[in-house]
Amino acid sequence: MTTGVVLRRALAADARAAADVWLRSFAAALPTVVRPRTDDDVRDYFRDVVVPLREIWVAEAAGTGIVGLMVLNGELLSQLYLEPEWRGRGLGDRFVALAKERSPGGLTLWTFQVNKPAHRFYERHGFTAVEFTDGSDNEEREPDVRYVWQP
Repeated sequence: MTTGVVLRRALAADARAAADVWLRSFAAALPTVVRPRTDDDVRDYFRDVVVPLREIWVAEAAGTGIVGLMVLNGELLSQLYLEPEWRGRGLGDRFVALAKERSPGGLTLWTFQVNKPAHRFYERHGFTAVEFTDGSDNEEREPDVRYVWQP
């Protein structure tokens, strides 16, 4: 359950904590995917680009701090990452519901082909796989899949 967790827009002061959630979540969910950027590069990107220029939402747990994040860029749900121990508690469901509310005309997202739990999660929320790639267009060079949700 996600009682005591508030979803809110990120503030500049949240950039480091959000980046650290992203780093821990990526490492736990995608251990075989090679990241082309260092941890500090990711933190800088969150500070300089993601938080000031994107629609980023964070999940803040009372007494714990930032435990999840979602980044929207128009109809693109570009990132959804949770602290590993917060997976399976309904927090991702809340983020997807918020994304659908913010983009009622539809959403698209990319996830890696190796991330089978993400496929199941998004399909459960009505997303359909519409394109599979060899990964040549992403910086990780990892095969990915594009999902679309239309109301």
